[in-house]
Amino acid sequence: MKHVTVFCGSSIGTESVYKEQAYILGQLLAEAKIGLIYGGARIGLMGAVADGVLNKKGRAIGVIPKFLKNKEVAHHGLTELILVDTMHERKSRMNELSDGIIALPGGFGTLEELFEMLTWSQLGLHKKPIALLNIDGYYNPLIELIHTMVLKGFLKVVNQQMLLICNEIDEILPKMNAYIAPDVGKWMRDETI
Repeated sequence: MKHVTVFCGSSIGTESVYKEQAYILGQLLAEAKIGLIYGGARIGLMGAVADGVLNKKGRAIGVIPKFLKNKEVAHHGLTELILVDTMHERKSRMNELSDGIIALPGGFGTLEELFEMLTWSQLGLHKKPIALLNIDGYYNPLIELIHTMVLKGFLKVVNQQMLLICNEIDEILPKMNAYIAPDVGKWMRDETI
């Protein structure tokens, strides 16, 4: 992997461990010579992961819509800042630039980005590894919901396994590097036919 997209919150959350782990992840990416592709902000976990990369002299590329840059949230110390017109264009550009995806804690935006990448993978639009860093159990309820989707017949196990659950930072890159995308299509077999 040459570049990884990181989706995460523009807030730092209630626990200091979120920001600490985001910063450490940035350092890890830089040490592994993996460039960061992210939302381009200087605030929240987004700013922390970028600062971690930059602290280790790594490459950090931000992709930000013009309306957010104009609100003065853009990180001005990045290797490159790409301006786009819309949020959808932002996601598409981040996808084009990256070889894998990591999600850290975040809110609606982070979940929307993560699930769009998972959906695109499920539909065969890309074969990139997608990792979820479950810092301090933040994503436990979501992991349980995904398990329920499988139990209730709305998601195949093979598609559930596309999401690489990592409870420790050290698990992420080995799991992503070993990932092989499933060869199965999304569509569930209709048992009534």
